[in-house]
Amino acid sequence: MRKIQLLLIMFLLGLFHTYGQSINMERTALANYLVRMYENQPFEGVRIVNDYTDTYLISVLSLDPQKYNSNESTMNRVASVKAVSQVSRFFNGSSISSELVINIRENGNNESTTEITEIIKEHSLGYVSAVELLTSFDTDLGKRVFIYIKKLEKENK
Repeated sequence: MRKIQLLLIMFLLGLFHTYGQSINMERTALANYLVRMYENQPFEGVRIVNDYTDTYLISVLSLDPQKYNSNESTMNRVASVKAVSQVSRFFNGSSISSELVINIRENGNNESTTEITEIIKEHSLGYVSAVELLTSFDTDLGKRVFIYIKKLEKENK
């Protein structure tokens, strides 16, 4: 009888102290909200989003899976690097220079062709850590959209 009581007590205590993998409902709700926001009005780049308690910086980008020959790991790595690049430019800024080159070629019969080339260079320095993939999904246009997130720390005032 004591063995049964002991097993019953251990079982009941185990129910109250069991921890398993759980779904973070706030992050799931945030991911669903951002997906709906993107589907309503597609956008790319960096934005700041607030929920009830925290402020997040999101980086949204889309890639064409056909360019990566269905290689998921390569596409995920490219998306991660682009997201970190976008966030770094947001935090640290960048310098952009533009150069316009105009080539005019004359043919032998008084005709000319004009070729205009614009060269744009962007330089950015900085380091950003802890950019985390929140969600990714496919669009109707055949692109894969990645949403990365970084929680912003609250400033002490």
